[in-house]
Amino acid sequence: MARRPIPLTERPWDVVFLAFFLVNLCFITYIVDLEQLVIANPAHFTYPLWPPAPLVDLVHRYARAYDPLVLARPPWWKMTIWFDALGFGPFYAASIYAWVRGREWIRLPSLLYGASIITIVCIILSEEYNGPHATPHFPIVLLLNLPWIIFPALIVVRMWRAEHPFTRTAEPAAALTRGAHRADQPSV
Repeated sequence: MARRPIPLTERPWDVVFLAFFLVNLCFITYIVDLEQLVIANPAHFTYPLWPPAPLVDLVHRYARAYDPLVLARPPWWKMTIWFDALGFGPFYAASIYAWVRGREWIRLPSLLYGASIITIVCIILSEEYNGPHATPHFPIVLLLNLPWIIFPALIVVRMWRAEHPFTRTAEPAAALTRGAHRADQPSV
């Protein structure tokens, strides 16, 4: 049976997910995380072309104040950043398109994304809590990282619950015409 997209105006919670994807695509992945790939040593570096110097300074101020792991940049950490830049960034762009347009091919990638990002963030939080680069401000770092557990979990729930999360059965054109015709007829 044919299906048609449910308009975004009828899916208000999806707008919240779209905002999450947009923040990740435009700020987290290609500014905050990319900084950690283009600057190998935050103690001695030249500002790159991208991200802009004020945003590099913002990342470094945050790291010095709250999150020594961001400055330490061990190899496993950098690998999570590569996952973000090469995998999650394109996922965010595809998701914005698919969730706005009601494209259901994004369902399985959304499930995989949710499971992957929750796993990575839990590993990071274990390091932040009790690893060699543990933060002395764990409650703050935990609060700042919770959206990457909560939103992916909600995305998994959203995609798991329905085989067709963005569409509904389309009524055949003839039925729509008959229904409109009947609505014009006076009732007896």
